[in-house]
Amino acid sequence: MNPASNPIRTAKPESNLTPALATLRRASKRYGKVLALDAVDLDVRAGEVLAILGANGAGKTTALGLLTGRLSPDGGEVKLFGLDPREPAARRGIGVMLQDGDLPDTLRVAEHVRLFSSYYPSPRPIAETLALAGLTDLAKRPYGALSGGQKRRVEFALAICGRAPLLFVDEPTVGLDVEARRNFWAVLRQLRQEGTGIVLTTHYLEEADALADRIVLLAGGRVLAQDTPAGIKSRAEGKRIRARTSLSPDQLQAWPGVTSVHVEHGVVELLTRDAETLLRRWLAADEGLAELEVRALTLEEAFLTLTAARKPGAAHALESAA
Repeated sequence: MNPASNPIRTAKPESNLTPALATLRRASKRYGKVLALDAVDLDVRAGEVLAILGANGAGKTTALGLLTGRLSPDGGEVKLFGLDPREPAARRGIGVMLQDGDLPDTLRVAEHVRLFSSYYPSPRPIAETLALAGLTDLAKRPYGALSGGQKRRVEFALAICGRAPLLFVDEPTVGLDVEARRNFWAVLRQLRQEGTGIVLTTHYLEEADALADRIVLLAGGRVLAQDTPAGIKSRAEGKRIRARTSLSPDQLQAWPGVTSVHVEHGVVELLTRDAETLLRRWLAADEGLAELEVRALTLEEAFLTLTAARKPGAAHALESAA
C-alpha cells in the first residue's frame, strides 16, 4: 500500500488468515475534480464485522458502491467472491441494506420479504426472516403504514432474507429506538457467529465499538487507520482524568502534556497523552484531590483526535504516530 494513503500502519489482524470475500486493491474513484477514493486497499472476510468509518465525504459510500457493484472504479481493482462485483453471479451472494430504501407502499411486509427471497437460491424461511428482523407482528401491514423505524427493519429483513454470505448495512439503526437497536446488534452478532461477513457503516460510534472486529477509518478518500476498535483507540494516545481539585483550570492548562481542560459541576476533566506523569504532578500539587477517575478515550474521542490530525497543518501528527 502507498504509505501516503495509509499513514498509520498496523499489524495484520488474525482475521487476515481467512480468505477475503471482497477486496479493494488500490481502488480509486473520481467525481469530476473530486477524488472520492484514493488508492484504497480493503479486505472483507467471513465471520467478522468490518466497520468503515469516516466523516461525511470521507469515501464510505463510494467504497460501498464499488464493493456492491453499483459503481465502477476509475483505477485499481475490485473483487467480490473473486469476480467483478457487477456480475450477477457475484451480486447474488450479497445482502444490502442502504440508507434510503424505496419500496412500494401498498405491498405488505411479508409480501416484500417473499418477493426478495425469491431472488436467492437458498433463502431463509419467511417466518425466520420476519422473526430475526422483529417483524412477525407486522407481517400483514402495508409498508406505507409503517413508522420510519419499522421501515428500517423491513429493509434489514430484505438484506438478510437470502442467507447471503456477505452483508452490507449502511447506517442500519437510524430511526430505531434503543431496544430495537440492541435487538439489531444481537442479530448481527448471530449472523457473524454463523460465518457471515458483515460490512457496517454508521455514525453511531458506540455501535461500531460494540460490533466491529476491525475498523477502517477513512479521511479524504484515503485509509487513515485500520485496526481493532481497541487498536484505534490506543492510537489516539490519550486518556481522560477527572477529579475535584483546588487548582484552577488555568494552572492545569499550563502544565506540559495537558491537551485540554474542561470543568463541569465542579469536576475538572483533563485530556493528556502522559497520564502517569500528570497524575504524579497533580497528586503532589493538591493533597485534597478527590473523586479521581482515569479512563481511556472512547472510540468517538479517538475518531475525532485522529481525523483532526489528518487536517491540513497536522500531517506531522500522523507521521509521528506511524
